[in-house]
Amino acid sequence: MNACFCKRTILLAAVIFCLLHTATPSFAVPLINDPNGFEDIPWGTSLAEMEQFARVEDAGRLQTYEHTQQTPALGTIPVDSIRLTAFEKKFGRVTVRYSGNETHERVLTYLQSTYGPLDHTPGQITVGSVKVYAWHGFHTEVTLRFETGAARGIIFIESLTLPEKLLDGTSATVF
Repeated sequence: MNACFCKRTILLAAVIFCLLHTATPSFAVPLINDPNGFEDIPWGTSLAEMEQFARVEDAGRLQTYEHTQQTPALGTIPVDSIRLTAFEKKFGRVTVRYSGNETHERVLTYLQSTYGPLDHTPGQITVGSVKVYAWHGFHTEVTLRFETGAARGIIFIESLTLPEKLLDGTSATVF
């Protein structure tokens, strides 16, 4: 019985190893030039003091802002919306929503020219009905999620250091 148990254990371990070895996770690409913010607005800035933004939502520790004087555009690409989020009054996230396959291709080209080329090694870009692309820097992380069936995308451009600063005692509450 002991020999049978060993054979099963070895077989199970071999199957798990093969499954893990063939799995191809998607990894983030390093940011070439980390902007440490968005559109020349550094992370941690108080958006309430800037005239070009209007608060559209206030949820206590989170405040959401939109541009008041321009239509939403990522670079020169028209998008459905761009919202900037402040955590405890410190700018920390941008959320961009867009729709359409043509817009997606333009957005993807823009992000690659701004943050760096994607890794086209097989397995580095997810395939299927939802595609996820990511760029990771020291201060900033950019994540794009595109649903091919609905032809809609969402981009998160986020501070990586602001949550740490808020946890390190610059805030009375947890991020």
